[in-house]
Amino acid sequence: MKKMIKQVGLPILVVSLLSSCHKIDLPVTSELTPDVFPKDSSQFVQTTGPAYVALRGNWATEYFFQQSESTDEMILPAYGGNWFDGAQNQQMHYHSWNRDNGYVNGNWAWLTTIVGTCNQAISILTANMPEGATKRMYLAEMKMVRALTYFMLMDNYGNVPIVTTYGDFSPKPNTPRAQVFSFIESEINAALPDLSTVNDITTYGRPTKWMAYALLAKMYLNAQYYTGAAKWNECIAACDAVINSGKFSLASMANYLVMFYPTNGPTSPGSKEEFIFAIPFDATASGFLGRSANYKARYDVPRSMGKVAAGAGYNYFNIPYVPGGPAATLPEFYANFNDPNDVRNKQWLTGPQFQRDGVTPITITTTNLGYDQFYTGPNPNASYTFQLNLRPNITLRQSVASFDVGNDEIAWTTGYRNIKFYPDATSTSRNQNNDIPVFRYSDIILMKAEAILRGGTATLGQSALSLVNMLRAQRSTSAPWAAVTLDDIYAERGREFAWEGWRRNDMIRYGKYEGSWGFKTNADTYRRIFPIPTNAFAVNSALVQNPGY
Repeated sequence: MKKMIKQVGLPILVVSLLSSCHKIDLPVTSELTPDVFPKDSSQFVQTTGPAYVALRGNWATEYFFQQSESTDEMILPAYGGNWFDGAQNQQMHYHSWNRDNGYVNGNWAWLTTIVGTCNQAISILTANMPEGATKRMYLAEMKMVRALTYFMLMDNYGNVPIVTTYGDFSPKPNTPRAQVFSFIESEINAALPDLSTVNDITTYGRPTKWMAYALLAKMYLNAQYYTGAAKWNECIAACDAVINSGKFSLASMANYLVMFYPTNGPTSPGSKEEFIFAIPFDATASGFLGRSANYKARYDVPRSMGKVAAGAGYNYFNIPYVPGGPAATLPEFYANFNDPNDVRNKQWLTGPQFQRDGVTPITITTTNLGYDQFYTGPNPNASYTFQLNLRPNITLRQSVASFDVGNDEIAWTTGYRNIKFYPDATSTSRNQNNDIPVFRYSDIILMKAEAILRGGTATLGQSALSLVNMLRAQRSTSAPWAAVTLDDIYAERGREFAWEGWRRNDMIRYGKYEGSWGFKTNADTYRRIFPIPTNAFAVNSALVQNPGY
């Protein structure tokens, strides 16, 4: 958000609509309406601000959890009752969610609110802004934020109502998924001529022509699943538009991890080359919808590697709070990280942990009972010191029914942890400054490779093998591959995009979502989409529930 305000020039309105970190020097006499606002060029820019703030809302937390916890990538069990959260995490893992699941409900509300916020901005700009190229660009950007939102709605909830008129509260029936796909496609194509081709600090965090092509590529890669009709060549053409722009390149091996640091952004190594579209985050900013925060370290860092009590651990990351540390990956997903020469292995915390010198063990001092809540020996309160050792397997030691691993050090040190979005030691809260990419250039490379393997026509002298080896040359010092299969690309996508919110989308496209991992065995195919939540029916009586729910 700080990057968005200071670098992109998108100050956010402070009116009754939302709270923000930026105030305008104008008297606020009523809610934002075409009659009272906007009046000049700076206010036209501000009109677009709420849509970007809304987009930031659930992106790094609830939306990510829904995309990741429902796959083999991530598990978030309970710890002595903590983190059970009404069974929403358990349901995501077991594929047993219903229409009252917290993530299902919250993300529907978030996404539909973004649509309404975009519709409002589009209405105000259309009615008030003078005609010209700048107006067309702002409108195209707002339509692209809305198109991205409808993509997420279509991907997660299937048949969804389409609303494009601000102030239209009449009940809208579900639109068939194939028609939603066509609507998004037409919106993108209509916006393309008016979007900026610039890729620098002035357009960072805003939709550009290249973001539009990246979204089209993602649409076409999944078109067979969404609509029943394959669009491999269309996917390749959209990827080629980004490749031929010359605006992007793959981050070097030295900068792969750097591009996710708290200092990332439009001028930072790695991210300035690879980020096609990213959500800016600012540890000091707030928002009006969802958490509007990046709390990655809160969930991913083991408790004893953040702020700790004297003698209880080692603040490896120098963060000013005790992390919750409930999230981990599963052995099935971590098995993809099988190349010892791959820089992407370094995004994980695994096995015995050491202080920054790489030699001194990180030790934790507790009691026998604190280490193992099931200790039955003679000295439960005797001091016990051990080296922090993260083990791969998750065991529901306290309660299978409550998805509970226990509330002792054995529980808190199980599961490998992801620190791709590296903890932010500069933040005075649990929030972080790491921006989160939506589309990266490496996705363009792998989407094109996959589309070729699935039957598309190779272009630009690039084969699926040459594209994958192009990426791997910047990720591993191992020898190039001699051949590539779809399963190879699936595994490569797991390595490349871990913790970036694409695992569910990939698993469904590859027919893996009905598989078994962790404690999950449910193979119901209708769970490829989520139910429309109960609360949505109170607002829109024309809705029809998705099959199976």
